[in-house]
Amino acid sequence: MILSIQNRQTLRSVDTRQLRRVARWTLQELGVEDAELGIHLVGCLEMEKINGQYLNHKGSTDILTFDHRDDPNQLGASCSPFHGEMYICLDDTVLQARRHGCAWQLELARYVIHGLLHLRGHDDLEPEARKLMKREENRLLRKLASTMKLSLLHRTRKDARHVR
Repeated sequence: MILSIQNRQTLRSVDTRQLRRVARWTLQELGVEDAELGIHLVGCLEMEKINGQYLNHKGSTDILTFDHRDDPNQLGASCSPFHGEMYICLDDTVLQARRHGCAWQLELARYVIHGLLHLRGHDDLEPEARKLMKREENRLLRKLASTMKLSLLHRTRKDARHVR
């Protein structure tokens, strides 16, 4: 399994080791054994550029997921390994967390789960599919929050001294 995390934003100090734990936990819960995954934490200017370049949308967005498998429609036991990337905008993460009255760390974990559900084949374009995806996202987030202290996604200055 290859899991790469790049933190290119400066709004919040994120403990990428904990974010890796969130992603690995979610992959395990989804039954994924083989994955090549890139998670990019970006600011709103970089997200605006990516959103415009790849989707022809204006402005920033909270998360974009790209499936790089040869056949993204092939799911199940015989499917090719996960191979994708997700771009998460921390500016939008913090904004959405405020709107929902939750910690930004919880919202960040939600976006990782959301992106992995997309790579697992879930879609949120149609209302019924969106409802099913949201239900699974909420279930996984509740289970994750009961097993892992999500506040640890925020790296403190003390933590930063020990990271080389």
